[in-house]
Amino acid sequence: MKIDKKLIKELVDSLDEFKLTELEYQSGDTKIKVSKGAKTSNLIKTTEAVVSNNKAVLSDEEEGVRIKSPIIGTAYMAPEPGAKQFIQVGDKIKKGQTILIVEAMKTMNHVPATSDGTVKSILVKDGQPVEFGQTLILLK
Repeated sequence: MKIDKKLIKELVDSLDEFKLTELEYQSGDTKIKVSKGAKTSNLIKTTEAVVSNNKAVLSDEEEGVRIKSPIIGTAYMAPEPGAKQFIQVGDKIKKGQTILIVEAMKTMNHVPATSDGTVKSILVKDGQPVEFGQTLILLK
């Protein structure tokens, strides 16, 4: 399947133009969902496009190790409300270290780092729903 980058760029531009946080487009079997969110530390926007049933994911930041969600659920950045977050942008982390929790069916699932690295960006917000295979964290 060829990815129509021009269409995705138009959809991303529409997010800003109409002050939207999410936009979905479907034509035949191709489904494109574009969303953006602000990082809590430096308010830089992150844009992702999910194409055709989450099979291809594009991001503004192509380089780095991606840590993806192992399940569908709700992401939490700290072990409990009001507690210190597991990680911050710029933190050095070790393989196996808990980076966040994904709650599914009232079960708290700790998501470990898949490799050593430095946190380049956090692509989800606390309390945000996440999909299986969605990129959560980008490491340098």
